[in-house]
Amino acid sequence: MATFGAALRLWAGLLALSALVILASVLVGGDGSSLRASWHGLVGTADTPMHSIVHELRIPRSLAAYGVGGLLALSGCLMQILVRNPLADPYTLGLSGGAAVGALGAMLAGAGAVVTAGGAALGALFACVAVFVLAHRDLIARRRTAHRDDATDLILIGVMLASGFGAIVSMMLVLAPDRNLRGMLFWMMGDLSGVASPWPPLLSMLVALLLVTPLGRQLNLLARGEESASALGVRPNAVKSAIFAIASLATAVAVTTAGTVGFVGLVVPHALRRLVGNDQRVLIPASALCGGMLVVCADTISRIVADPIQLPVGAVMAIIGVPTFLVLLVRRR
Repeated sequence: MATFGAALRLWAGLLALSALVILASVLVGGDGSSLRASWHGLVGTADTPMHSIVHELRIPRSLAAYGVGGLLALSGCLMQILVRNPLADPYTLGLSGGAAVGALGAMLAGAGAVVTAGGAALGALFACVAVFVLAHRDLIARRRTAHRDDATDLILIGVMLASGFGAIVSMMLVLAPDRNLRGMLFWMMGDLSGVASPWPPLLSMLVALLLVTPLGRQLNLLARGEESASALGVRPNAVKSAIFAIASLATAVAVTTAGTVGFVGLVVPHALRRLVGNDQRVLIPASALCGGMLVVCADTISRIVADPIQLPVGAVMAIIGVPTFLVLLVRRR
């Protein structure tokens, strides 16, 4: 178990590295501008075109990418604690799919940003509740028939629900008007080009961390099993309910901001667990910070690799995430 001083040094180092990554993302553009021109746009006067590009487009986008990545990594870390399975994340458990269905349904109805965010939150919460209600019924049946509990069932149920949500999304895209179809497709693949304000994901990430970090000790005990946690004074149902709500809302904000971005909640906690250990008091904040940096890097690549065309950040994240997770899995074995 890491000491408090070591944890503070780790978080401070990650915050400093995050600032450097965001600064690099702001200075590197996909419009052919040089680093020098971008720097002058960042610190120079406000009456130049480059100043407007940097302050009105690049900075909000980079900050929003950081918040989205932090929320997804935080949610994935909480899901892995909850089911005691490193394969759990918002994507595999269906939370991202549920949020996408809610958000796209609101878009098809012509709703505004607030209603769209509410639809995403309800969709993610519905998916989370559905997964754990179905899994709970299955575990009760197993206990009655003297079978062992298997947390893998949560993953299987989540994958099936994610497939169902994917089918619903496909039908929505087929029924969508042509004028909305391109935007919806890019949103589904992960898109940060239309971000107006970075504050919703950033503030949501901060609030989620403030709510979860005090629960670190209880999460450590819960990760060992509900019976052990109960014997040591933890109320598993209350802690699990808090995890459900926080993970669902975090996923909803991330999906509403950037669409479907996979692998962040799967790869980041899995990799950090090998580096910093499994103390949730250290792992959860570190996951949020590293998840933010990872999505900022992916978004920067999506802006510059095929200039002037901007690639979907979700597709770039998948290209990064798949080989990374396979390497981690092989090394673990």
